[in-house]
Amino acid sequence: MPQLVLVAAVGKNRAIGRGGKLPWHLSGDLKRFKALTTGHAVLMGRKTFFSLPHGALPERRNLVLSRTRTHFPGAETFPSLGAALAAVAAEDTVFAIGGESVYREAMPLAETMHLTLVDDAPEADAFFPAWDPGGWEEIFREVHPADARNEKAFVFATYRRRR
Repeated sequence: MPQLVLVAAVGKNRAIGRGGKLPWHLSGDLKRFKALTTGHAVLMGRKTFFSLPHGALPERRNLVLSRTRTHFPGAETFPSLGAALAAVAAEDTVFAIGGESVYREAMPLAETMHLTLVDDAPEADAFFPAWDPGGWEEIFREVHPADARNEKAFVFATYRRRR
């Protein structure tokens, strides 16, 4: 089985989205996301797929979880997380990229989380699942102030599950 990794930008209130969009624009976060996921499989829900501005993400194997729809241009569709993971068993890493229900289902199986911790608590309708910090070890942290290309201050943090 491939290593399952969660990637998310998360507000102080665990916000990850509102109305199908990210609640902020952080150029640094988008660049990090691209660097982490390019060349790998990315796993997402239907709403996340449709929130992508240009459809399927280039240079990545796009996997969409949907029980109601079977065709997503440029992506493979699976009715369950288990079916998607079985289909990519030869991959070394699969990145879960949202939304809320995908993160919630993938969290118990994830070994690593790459989180962008945003210094903001916006109104939202999608949230990252609550998680026990005691079950995870922070292995990387990098602080970024707000600037002309990043409207909010943020921290890149990587966590590995404790065993």
